[in-house]
Amino acid sequence: MKVTIVGAGNVGATCADVIAYRGIASEIVLLDIKEGFAEGKAMDMMQCAPTTGFNTRVVGTTKDYSKTANSSVVVITSGVPRKPGMTREELIGINAGIVKEVAENILQHSPDAIIVVVSNPMDTMAYLTLKATGLPKNRVIGMGGALDSSRFKYFLSQALDKPAWDIHGMVIGGHGDTTMIPLTRLASYSGSPVSQFLSAEELDKVAADTMVGGATLTKLLGTSAWYAPGASVAYLVDSIVNDQKKMIPCSVMLEGEYGQSDICIGVPCIIGKNGIEEIVDISLNEEEKEKFAKSAEAVRNMNEALKEIL
Repeated sequence: MKVTIVGAGNVGATCADVIAYRGIASEIVLLDIKEGFAEGKAMDMMQCAPTTGFNTRVVGTTKDYSKTANSSVVVITSGVPRKPGMTREELIGINAGIVKEVAENILQHSPDAIIVVVSNPMDTMAYLTLKATGLPKNRVIGMGGALDSSRFKYFLSQALDKPAWDIHGMVIGGHGDTTMIPLTRLASYSGSPVSQFLSAEELDKVAADTMVGGATLTKLLGTSAWYAPGASVAYLVDSIVNDQKKMIPCSVMLEGEYGQSDICIGVPCIIGKNGIEEIVDISLNEEEKEKFAKSAEAVRNMNEALKEIL
């Protein structure tokens, strides 16, 4: 399996690094517009192979999309990252043109590829990719829910003082500081509801911390985070490439599911070799349904900015 990652910056390079170390794909192509940048990142990673023992071939290229030919999965991370004080929504005008051009170039060489969108604002960029390319909805996946859920489980583990690996939970809705919905009611620790161990106030704090998790890191780092985003992309790619059928919250085009249509937004999905293989309809209570409807309205309002591009 061949995986292409467009954008060799922090997130793209971390994603490639995790995929290589874990042997998820046999070949990774890093592509970037900056001369020599992807080539340098690829060479640096390959020089780790003698000491870490991975067998994945990592190559880099500057703008040469022909080297991405016959990719099974293409990850789009290209675009401008957030700066402190910036919202994901403020990146629409800058990143929309970049993402559209990348998707069109990729499909010239890999017409059967599944596209994973990471560029922000992620839900709107997934929607743009789907509309601009005309691909079936199972082949365009927005990654945000996987990352948001990972952050949610981290904050739950901190509050519980228990290993994050033993905690299950998911975040649905838009990939934004005010639009994501951490489902505290459904979160569990080793099969038991976390509400047995944490008070309502503690759970509210976990949810609040999760929602601003990205902004908190951006403030601390001076730019968008990359370790958890890169690892979350690799986790999603692994489920596609190895047909693992994992349930992962992803931004996907809805056609009546959850009461919404003509919108890409985060919901739990079964991810396998065909991309989105099933949208899982979980039972939301009235409060969660109301939050989801408000989140969808906010994402739909962001999509209005795409009219001139589409």
